[in-house]
Amino acid sequence: MRRLNGMDAYLLYTETPNLHSHTLKVAIVDAGGIEDFGFEQFRTHFARRLHLLEPLRYRLVEIPWRMHHPMWLEDCDVDLDYHLRRVRVPAPGGRRELDDVISRIASTPLDRGRPLWEFHFAEGLAGRRYALIGKVHHALADGVASVNLLARAMDIVGGDVDESDPGDGGAVPSASELLAEAGRDHVKQIGELPGLLKDAVKGFTRVRHRARERGDHPDLADNFSAPATFLNHQVSPARRFGSAAVALADVKATAKALNVSLNDVVLATAAGALRELLQRYDGGADEPIIASVPTATNRSPDRVTGNEISGLSISLPVHIADPLERVRLVAVATGRAKEDHELIGPELYCRLMTYLPTAVAPAAFTWLSRRDGRNKMMNVAVSNVPGPRMRGHFAGAPVSEIYSTGVLSLGAAVNITVWSYVDQMGIAVLTDDRTFGDVHEATDALVRSFAEIHSAAGLSGQLAVVDAALPAVSADR
Repeated sequence: MRRLNGMDAYLLYTETPNLHSHTLKVAIVDAGGIEDFGFEQFRTHFARRLHLLEPLRYRLVEIPWRMHHPMWLEDCDVDLDYHLRRVRVPAPGGRRELDDVISRIASTPLDRGRPLWEFHFAEGLAGRRYALIGKVHHALADGVASVNLLARAMDIVGGDVDESDPGDGGAVPSASELLAEAGRDHVKQIGELPGLLKDAVKGFTRVRHRARERGDHPDLADNFSAPATFLNHQVSPARRFGSAAVALADVKATAKALNVSLNDVVLATAAGALRELLQRYDGGADEPIIASVPTATNRSPDRVTGNEISGLSISLPVHIADPLERVRLVAVATGRAKEDHELIGPELYCRLMTYLPTAVAPAAFTWLSRRDGRNKMMNVAVSNVPGPRMRGHFAGAPVSEIYSTGVLSLGAAVNITVWSYVDQMGIAVLTDDRTFGDVHEATDALVRSFAEIHSAAGLSGQLAVVDAALPAVSADR
């Protein structure tokens, strides 16, 4: 047994009927050169790797009377007939049809009575391609853990293969054992509380002093001042998923030419795309908005479970027309956010989440999810996750592209996630069915925004076509 940490528990408590807390990992497999590949081969491959994927064998155990955060029961039996599912992508089997299938899969919550994951094996893609659509509860793994988990699930050329049949399942502790363990943990938490409060006061004081030294910046949004936009409303239960791919070499070349980080290019790309969408839906983009950007506090390549993350609040200059000025302002905003994050303490947020009131937190978040109020903390979530650099395989078939997305938050109906994989960056947008007429309006805008930055950086030529990826689709077709 292992206790969920505060962030794991938070991601569990914030799940409501309209705010699902599962993430998606989509791997496109190109079986054109493989004679014998299909669902049964994938199922055999997965079953032989399951012992390496520890969190997929966890099952949630609630503590009686919610006296503490839940626990994971480890080494549980897994019914692969339930967790591995076959779906069919309608003809003609392109990116739009696949994105529609992923949208439907994303729209339903996971069953908390079972290990919190599903894998959908999507058949019917053109060119003997298949899609493996992983649906994993965020409480099980953050972005870094998910990358490591996916690497274990795949064959990596040159890597060691360690296969075996799953072992026996674990036994559920009695109610008295669960309560006794909860009591011991509470005693430990009480002892740690004075130190946490001291660190919190010091951290917030340092941030306040530094903010006064820096002064206000007219083109950066203040924290907790996210403006009202079409992106921000009560989120509906239905999900819409859209994807696109750009060449990683183009992104790296752009970052190098502008002397900024790759993450700065991603955020500036999001700012340009959201500027276009705000002008279309709100009639203007007159002030900066706020992006919530998760950041890992533990990047160990061996970690495959848990959420060891914090968050940066970064101003996106959607009100600026010049793409190079947007890049510059994003770099300034990111630098300030990172400095504040270090001053306050990278792990403070996770530590504070440990003290969420377990008896009332789920009901409180459910009540909040039903309100149509503004989210003053954020307008949009933007993530940039470095994925595997070596090409993976499932049962001998190469993985040609990977997409990932996180969750939607209270009053924030758009999540933009970029995952790099080998030679490409997979762009994924998750939203509900109330925000866009077509989710591919957002992916189109993101690709156009990046092309604008790439050109403004003085790099000649069109963006490279990612040959390994499914053909692109647009909102107008």
